[in-house]
Amino acid sequence: QVQLVESGGGLVQAGGSLRLSCAASGSIFMFNVMGWYRQAPGKQRELVASIGSGSVTDYAGSVRGRFTISRGDARNTVFLQMNSLKPEDTAAYYCNLRQGRYDYWGQGTQVTVSS
Repeated sequence: QVQLVESGGGLVQAGGSLRLSCAASGSIFMFNVMGWYRQAPGKQRELVASIGSGSVTDYAGSVRGRFTISRGDARNTVFLQMNSLKPEDTAAYYCNLRQGRYDYWGQGTQVTVSS
């Protein structure tokens, strides 16, 4: 079993920055993909950014150039540095770990950007 614990959400003004953290514990494979998804009220959950075991990254077009995903030295942590935040970035952000056939999710952390 795998557990994901997120932290770092909050309220910030437009143009500000936040850093999200996610720590994974349990049975973690050497090869996996970790990522961040977000879901705004009334909208579907969408991929924000992901990073593979080889540190290959992928970003949604709406955040590319503003957000940076990275892994910690322990490889079981993932961070999302969010700069130049916009009101449309407001959502619940979820950490995801994909390994083998399975997807694991954190409980979510709220990010609210005021205009």
